[in-house]
Amino acid sequence: MRWDVLAPAITTQFCYYGTGRFGHPRQDRTISIREGALLQTFPKDYCLAKGPDSMSVSQLARHIGSAVPVALAQAIGQSILDASKARNSISQADQPACSRSTRDESV
Repeated sequence: MRWDVLAPAITTQFCYYGTGRFGHPRQDRTISIREGALLQTFPKDYCLAKGPDSMSVSQLARHIGSAVPVALAQAIGQSILDASKARNSISQADQPACSRSTRDESV
């Protein structure tokens, strides 16, 4: 990995050198579990495990690598909310007649 290039997509085995793409840009090591979580846009203070022995490194890496990046999930959620609000703000009069309720026709 390099500082001046976007990081590759985090996989479930990012913490092992054998997977090849996740070497720290300056130090002779793979990126840490915390660094992988930060690349996945987890908050800095996010608690990854309940205690030091609650999950193995490979389990943590699997959870982080399988996660949808937090910022992406927030953007998708916000776009769904925005679309829902926009759809709900369309007045009944602006909708085509074929989509109006039959309830209106019986009155």
